[in-house]
Amino acid sequence: MIGLYVILALGLNVTLGFVGLFDLGYMAFYAIGAYSAAILSIAGWNFWFSTLAAILISIIFRLLLGAPVLRLRGDYLAIVTLGFGEIIRLVLNNTDSLTNGPKGLPRVGEALTPLLFFNFEFSENIHFYYLILAVVFLAVIVSKRLENSRIGRAWTAVREDEIAAELSGIPVTRVKMLAFATSALFAAIAGSIFVHWERFITPESFTFWESVLVVSMIVLGGIGSISGVILGAVLISGIPQILQVVLGGDLISYRYLIFGIALVVIIIFRPQGLIPSKRQELELEVEQFSSTV
Repeated sequence: MIGLYVILALGLNVTLGFVGLFDLGYMAFYAIGAYSAAILSIAGWNFWFSTLAAILISIIFRLLLGAPVLRLRGDYLAIVTLGFGEIIRLVLNNTDSLTNGPKGLPRVGEALTPLLFFNFEFSENIHFYYLILAVVFLAVIVSKRLENSRIGRAWTAVREDEIAAELSGIPVTRVKMLAFATSALFAAIAGSIFVHWERFITPESFTFWESVLVVSMIVLGGIGSISGVILGAVLISGIPQILQVVLGGDLISYRYLIFGIALVVIIIFRPQGLIPSKRQELELEVEQFSSTV
């Protein structure tokens, strides 16, 4: 699961880190990707075509949400995206004919199409480990290329000052929509891999708290920092499992409390994140210098 969280965090980092759009409904697109891939796989589509279709469906929903909320920022955007995420979860819980409601997919007597690469079948955890590792590697490369590209600089300009960016000729609406679409692509790929790996999904895998978890990964690692986001995802998704093994016995129930306290302490003493982006580190130094003067 750590690798999937890295993919999700890199996807959300496009909107939250690069463009500065606070999104609390990101898991909705993870869910849309996973359920789309599951439904098509049950219908006989192979992994590759069902994943492509899941990406397309997830992007369409992302753009449908993005269009009416483009003018919103900060708390208002967070509230709208949170509402959308909860709507998707409720729809998944209540459309028995399509999603089988809270019982999840596949239904009894149904099965997902096996994941094949040529004649090789991904049937064991180690196979999915290497697949996820390859996708993480590609996601990092894509994120780096986007960050240093013309569109990446446009995203940064919009994040820093939307009005100034618009006055300088940047098509703000198009730039934001592209960020929404890119983040949905990452989420859909992660969702499709998740369902083919687990072979079963329910709406409870895509709750609001999962969105908060992914946001926490970005904040802990460093908003807008690709290496920071990866570190944040590894720590937040991996440390609770490590604590579970280390603590053992009755102390297992306290692992999230211990981890939560550690997270709060880190954020208080290092608000820019563990590995901040160079720009944000410079901004923080300037702010600290101004306050001293």
